[in-house]
Amino acid sequence: QVQFVESGGGLVQPGGSLRLSCTASESISVLYRLDWYRQAPGQQRDLVASIINDGSPIYHHSVKGRFIMSRDNAKNTLYLQMNNLKPEDTAIYYCEPGPGGAWGQGTQVTVSA
Repeated sequence: QVQFVESGGGLVQPGGSLRLSCTASESISVLYRLDWYRQAPGQQRDLVASIINDGSPIYHHSVKGRFIMSRDNAKNTLYLQMNNLKPEDTAIYYCEPGPGGAWGQGTQVTVSA
């Protein structure tokens, strides 16, 4: 059961950047797909970016061109580089756990002047 610990969030001004990390409890190379989600206050958890079967990342239209998802299998870690952040990017960001795993605490990203 692969579970993740998210980190790297914080408070940033509009136009700023952050890099989020998800470190796994075991190898991520066994997972068919890797996903970043986010949940804004009062909203459902939404898919932000995915890597499926070692393919190129796929992005939600709202972050395409601004966010970059990557992976480091040797470190069992996913990354989400977030550039040109907007107030609407404010949310708690999560990595989806592997089958049977529990969701982590997430990492809070707040974009505000």
